[in-house]
Amino acid sequence: MLRKLASAVAVSVIALAACTTPETQQTADVAPQQVVPAGPHPGEAIYKAKCAACHDNSEATKAPSQQTLGRLTPGHITNALMTGIMIPQAVGLSSKDVSDVSNYLGHGGGQDDSWVTAMKCTGARATPKLDAAPTVATFGFNTSNTRTLDPAKVGLAGKDLTKLEPAWVVAFPNAITMRSQAAVVGNTLFVPVGESNNRMFAFDIADNAKPCIQWVYEGNQTLRTSAGFGTRKDGKKVVMVGDMGGFVHMIDAMNGKELWSQHMGLFPGSISTGTPVLVGDKVIAPSSQYEIMLAGQDSHECCKIHGGVVALDAITGKRVWEGHTMEQAKPLRDRGDGKMIWGPSGAPVWNSPSIDLKRNLLYVGTGEANSAPAHKNTNAIIAFDMKDGAIKWSHQATADDVYNVGCGPKGGGLNCAKEHETVYRDVDFGASTIIAKAPNGKELVLAGQKSGTVWAMDPDTGKVVWRRDIGTGGAMGGVHWGLAADDTHVYAPISNAGRSITGQEVADSIKPGLYAVNLNDGSIDWTFHVSGACTAEEKKFVPRCAGLFGLSGAPTVIGDHIITGGLDGRVYMLERKTGKLVWQYSTAQEFKTINGVAGNGGAVDNASIIAANGLVILNSGYGLFGQGAGNVMIAFKPKS
Repeated sequence: MLRKLASAVAVSVIALAACTTPETQQTADVAPQQVVPAGPHPGEAIYKAKCAACHDNSEATKAPSQQTLGRLTPGHITNALMTGIMIPQAVGLSSKDVSDVSNYLGHGGGQDDSWVTAMKCTGARATPKLDAAPTVATFGFNTSNTRTLDPAKVGLAGKDLTKLEPAWVVAFPNAITMRSQAAVVGNTLFVPVGESNNRMFAFDIADNAKPCIQWVYEGNQTLRTSAGFGTRKDGKKVVMVGDMGGFVHMIDAMNGKELWSQHMGLFPGSISTGTPVLVGDKVIAPSSQYEIMLAGQDSHECCKIHGGVVALDAITGKRVWEGHTMEQAKPLRDRGDGKMIWGPSGAPVWNSPSIDLKRNLLYVGTGEANSAPAHKNTNAIIAFDMKDGAIKWSHQATADDVYNVGCGPKGGGLNCAKEHETVYRDVDFGASTIIAKAPNGKELVLAGQKSGTVWAMDPDTGKVVWRRDIGTGGAMGGVHWGLAADDTHVYAPISNAGRSITGQEVADSIKPGLYAVNLNDGSIDWTFHVSGACTAEEKKFVPRCAGLFGLSGAPTVIGDHIITGGLDGRVYMLERKTGKLVWQYSTAQEFKTINGVAGNGGAVDNASIIAANGLVILNSGYGLFGQGAGNVMIAFKPKS
C-alpha cells in the first residue's frame, strides 16, 4: 500500500528540482500520437498558462527548459502529469488538455531496444566475475567518499593521461539527464539510467574496444541514485539503487534479479538522491524530499516533510532504524486563508553518507528549511550513530535559510516565508561528506556547501577546525555535487562564485573553477579557472554555455591527476600538485555510438567520472536547471 501511495503522490523528482522532471514512471502502454493541428497548437495555450512560468525560467526554477522537454516522448510527459511530479500542475486539466500539452511539448520518438539484444554478452563474458574488491563501490568510490583512484588498480599506471581519446560511446534512448554514476567490480560496470525504462545495465568492459551487456534490471519507477555495490553477510554480491519513489532496490549482481525493494522514505513524499551504502548487515539510505517544489502551489498546505537517514536490513530490506533531522511538524500559524503553516520542515539529505567505522558514525549534510522558523539542523553537517540513528552532533552552517520554489526574498505565495524570516540563500550541503586525515595528523570530516564554503570538522565533536569561503555561491553552487580529497588537499569545484552579500565580498580572484584547499589549515594552494568561451557548435548542445560553464559535478583523483567536468560539457585533466591543465575535451557534440542509438553530450554534472580497466569513463548530459541535455556514456583511452 505504501508503495502505491508513494507512486500516486508524485514521486518522480530531480533532487530539489522545481516544477517538473523528465524522470517519470513510464506507465502508459502507448504514447499519445503526435498530432499537428491547423493553426495554433491547442497545447500551446495550456503550456503558457500552466507550465511556462517555470519552464521558460529554468535557471531560477530548476525545471527543464521547453527545448529539453522536446526530447521526451508525449508519453513521458503524460505520465508526469497523471502519475508523476506534475500532478499538482495537472489539477483542473481534462484528459484532452493533458494529451494536447503532451503532444505540444514532446517530440521524442519511440524507444527501440534492439540494441540491447545486439549488445548481449556471449560465452565467458556473459557472467560477471566479482571476486575482486570493487573499484567504485559508492558515490565517493569508498566509504570515506574521497573520490580517489589508484592508477594501478584501474589499469592506468604508467599511462599518459595527458593524451586521451574516445574508445567507445554508448547512447541511451530518450534519456536527457545522465545523473547516475556507475559502480565497478572487476570488468563489470553497473550503471543506472533512470529515463531509459527505469533500468540498470551491467556492462562487461573487459574488451576496451567492445563492451557488451551482461544483464538488464528494470524497476517499477525511475531509478534515480548512483549505483552502490557490496557483499552481504550471506556472501551474496549485490548492487543497490534508489528510485524516485523513495524505494531502495537490492539486486543480485550476478544476474540482475531483484532480491528486495523497500520504501526507505520517512514520508510518502520522500525521494532517493544519495547513493545507498551497504555497511555490515545494514543498508544506509539518505532520505530527501520534494516539498520545496510542492510548496510553490498555494493548494499545498506547507510544510510537513523533513529529511534524514534510514537503515534497512541487508537480507530482508526491513527497516531497522530511522534517523530524523528534526521532530515532526506541527501547525504553527494561519497563513492567511484559514489553512495553517506547519513546521519545522526541510533539512533533506540529498548527498551520500561517509561511514566512520572507527567511531561507528555516519556523516551527511542537509538542506534548507521549507517553513519558518528554520530548524537548527537545516543547512547543517550531522553525525548519526550507526547503531540506532541518534544524532551525536550537528553543526549548522547557515541559519534562517527558508526557501521554496515560487518564492522570492520578499515573499510570494501563501507558503512563502516573510522577508524578516529568511536570509533566502538556498545554500544546502549537496556535496557528500569526506573523512580525511591532514598531514598534521588531524582527522577531519570535510563538507562542501552551495555557499561556496568548504568546512573541516572534528569528527568527535563537530567543532569547526577550519573553514574556507570560496565566494558566496548560490542556488546552483558554490560547491554543488561533490569534493575529492587526497592525503594533502581537498579539491573544491566552484560552479558559481556568487555575488557580494552583506558582510561578505567576492574577490576578483574568485571565479568558477577548481580550488586545492590545504587540509592542515584551509589555505588555497592553487586554483584552476574556467571561462564561458564556447563555440557555435557547442551551443547546439549546451545553449547557455556562455553563462553556465562552472564546475558543478564531483571531481575524480587518479594518481597524480584530477579530472573534472563543466556545465558547458568540457572535461579537464589537471596535474594534482600544481593545477596545470594537461588535457581537455568537449563532450558537447554528436557522437557515433557503438550501439547505433543517436547520442550527444551536454552538461557534465553530478557524479559522472570514474576509471576502470584502462579507461576513463564519464556520463555527459544533464537536462535540468537550463543546462545541456545529453544521453551518452563515453569511455576514453590513453593514446598509444
